[in-house]
Amino acid sequence: MAWVLIVASLVVLWVASLCKILYTSSSPSRNSFLTTGDADGKGNIREEELYQACAILKVPHQQVKTLDHPELQIITFDRYGVSGHCNHRDVHYGVRKLLRDTPQGNIEAWELVSTNILRKYIGPVDIWFSILDAMQHSGEVMHCLLNEHPQKSFLAMAQHSSQWVWFRKLFVAFSSYTYANMLRRIECM
Repeated sequence: MAWVLIVASLVVLWVASLCKILYTSSSPSRNSFLTTGDADGKGNIREEELYQACAILKVPHQQVKTLDHPELQIITFDRYGVSGHCNHRDVHYGVRKLLRDTPQGNIEAWELVSTNILRKYIGPVDIWFSILDAMQHSGEVMHCLLNEHPQKSFLAMAQHSSQWVWFRKLFVAFSSYTYANMLRRIECM
């Protein structure tokens, strides 16, 4: 009988988490990207996929810019790179080097905080852990961003057909990153 109560509690928590996300007010979005992702010669394809994904998210084409400018805010991975992927980790260290090597200090950079494997795959339930985590780190500049339209994440990612393989479909469906993301400001060292 206790297992029924546990399952029912988990279902209620899952539904409450989805409701928290789905019924949050939305705000207009502008998107700037520092790269087209041309490392393997598919920059033009990926830029077009980016515009298609933004169209799914209802971001007007004129509000999407691909830029290469050093004085913009940068969002990157943390040192673990969400999944330990070497490219994600290298981007993190590259941004850190850029911050160290830029004496003006006029570049603001943020990192996506990686979670442990349990939190990574509990989907919308993680929003509660992310909110608590952000509150516990009040000494750092950290933000918890909730995805108000998680169903659109799947549709938007599907526009990246060159990368939309089976394991990414599963990741977007079950990952807590689809529902909530923690950003922490990177302090220059």
